[in-house]
Amino acid sequence: MKKSFKDKVIVITGASSGIGKELALQLCEKGAKLSLGARSAEKLKEVCSECESRGGEAIYRKTDVSNIDDCKALIDTTVEKYGRIDVLVNNAGITMWAKFEEIEDLSVFEKIIRINYLGSVYCTYYALPYLKKSKGLIVGVSSLTGKNGVPTRTAYAASKHAMAGFFDSLRIELSDSGVDVTMIYPGFVSTDIRKNALGKDGKPLGESHISESGVMDVQTCASQIIKALEKRKRELVMGLKGKLGILLKPFFPSLIDKIARKSIEKGKT
Repeated sequence: MKKSFKDKVIVITGASSGIGKELALQLCEKGAKLSLGARSAEKLKEVCSECESRGGEAIYRKTDVSNIDDCKALIDTTVEKYGRIDVLVNNAGITMWAKFEEIEDLSVFEKIIRINYLGSVYCTYYALPYLKKSKGLIVGVSSLTGKNGVPTRTAYAASKHAMAGFFDSLRIELSDSGVDVTMIYPGFVSTDIRKNALGKDGKPLGESHISESGVMDVQTCASQIIKALEKRKRELVMGLKGKLGILLKPFFPSLIDKIARKSIEKGKT
């Protein structure tokens, strides 16, 4: 069943750029009241201004989702302003580009797990009481890497698999509460996430190592996510290759491994 976003209070993490920003821009045009979190207050302010220029209502709070206190503050700020929460979009994330044996700083694993997985846990924990009152929706923006492992993404894949396990378990726990859980599994999307990917030394690479020519544009990605949210779907797997990979993996696991390896090699810039 489709549900209108008119006057719905929606919290989006990682909202300063990429998928999170585009979700905010498209949802504000549908009448949603937004609460945006990300590490850059300056960029968040710009997103809020753009939302308001489109007739929307948006507030922001500087939020590092790896910090549990920041996550609580984002939720508290939202409730103080709007009095409720209808949708929580756990979108904040960071990726990597390095083979496991080449990693020089193992703290990259902890950093990625804290942002991608624990950040979702923290925000969901503090938002859950309000989502139960509104019979709302929890959204986890994962990745196809959360379904199938990909070379050079060991820590990233682990964090996204953890997200999937957490939200699948939580969905069952909440089955009688009126709260739904939607998992989103995009493939490559044209955002800055790969430019900010962590390298073998644990520092941002500063450039994408994937050819951006054949990836999905962020507007299309956000539009598909919003349609899934409207229907409160269990999950959305994006792209024909992604869907086929999931269907074929139980029967041809070695083939899927080869495809994953070749897709990374072919996509290198």
